[in-house]
Amino acid sequence: MCPLKIINETYTFSTKGEIDFVDLTQKVHEVVARSGVKNGLVHVFAPHATGILILTENEYGLLNDIKSFLEKIIPKRGGYQHPSNAHSHLRSMLLPPDKTLPIVNGQVSFGTWQSLLFVETDVYPRRRTVIIQVIGE
Repeated sequence: MCPLKIINETYTFSTKGEIDFVDLTQKVHEVVARSGVKNGLVHVFAPHATGILILTENEYGLLNDIKSFLEKIIPKRGGYQHPSNAHSHLRSMLLPPDKTLPIVNGQVSFGTWQSLLFVETDVYPRRRTVIIQVIGE
């Protein structure tokens, strides 16, 4: 029986402001490779009230479609009661701040066109951190 490993790493990066996308795919691959885990899970969590994680294709047109979608369903100027960035909080309620992916034979199992993207929903550039936790054997 192989002992269960749990490895935690944090990754800090800067965003450019509202609806900025930061591709975390390569970083997740690197952490899993360093961990030595062959089979298990990698869980990525963004501990922020206005940041979300999505699995999607990292393609310019699609990213613009995502921006338009978020603006359409929760407009920036919506007459909210919270000062300055209520729409940022409401947008981040729609999509989760975490994703869990399988590790099979030492590799993170992404779909052919999938990338893991952090989406900044706040109105200003921010320093952000994600926690990458690898669990397995």
